[in-house]
Amino acid sequence: RSRGANREAGMFGPSEGPETLDTEAPGRRDRATGDSGQHIGQWDPNALKKTGLKPHLKDCWAIPPEHDAAFVANMEDVLAVYERSYNRQCPVVCMDEKPYQLLDETRQPIPMKRGDIRHEDSEYVRHGTCSIFIFTEPLRGFRRVDVSQRRTRMDWAEQVRILLEEDYPNAPKGCLVMDNLNTHSIASLYTAFPAEKAFGLAQRLEIHYTPKHGSWLNIAEIELSAMERQCLDRRIPDIGLLRDELSAWSTSRNRS
Repeated sequence: RSRGANREAGMFGPSEGPETLDTEAPGRRDRATGDSGQHIGQWDPNALKKTGLKPHLKDCWAIPPEHDAAFVANMEDVLAVYERSYNRQCPVVCMDEKPYQLLDETRQPIPMKRGDIRHEDSEYVRHGTCSIFIFTEPLRGFRRVDVSQRRTRMDWAEQVRILLEEDYPNAPKGCLVMDNLNTHSIASLYTAFPAEKAFGLAQRLEIHYTPKHGSWLNIAEIELSAMERQCLDRRIPDIGLLRDELSAWSTSRNRS
């Protein structure tokens, strides 16, 4: 029976030998099937041309809700603070903090040399985490960086005490711009210090919060970005070395 007859019965007959191969070059159209003009397995070489789209990449933004009155209120308040003239009696200081992971090398890196980049092993040893605090006064070009083992109300309160009693002991008041993290509040001062001392520190603070989803309005984030590129672009294994590196970095920035 013919091949066609076998197919009509739902069966396939034995092979009738090799058929003619399609010798058309890749990228060209395959032969049409019937008179419909459609092509099976058709490949368009233009489909692989480069485009501006890179679907493996994405931009991450903190996008606030539309018509958010609270966002606008905090934004305009912070912007108004930034428009103030320099005032020694009430300096405008921006504060931020970031977690940092302490890492050590498993193998000695190969230093950079002429014609070759630095090589380091992809494996590393974890030595825990810590928190980096930064305070910066943009109009004076001043910044101070410190490191704490934890990020608690006690740690933030101690940093504020240093700010008021050691960095600005003669300023009657200080204007502090920061995000509204749960530890960034007057209550933290009362958690860390006796009520009398906490009250005295609180009376010298004028706090302005950046909006939720708007921490980019905090100038201290610019300093953190510079610090990450200039000082934290390598593995640092312990808090002592981290403090030394950050102290040298802030001293150099303050002099420039």
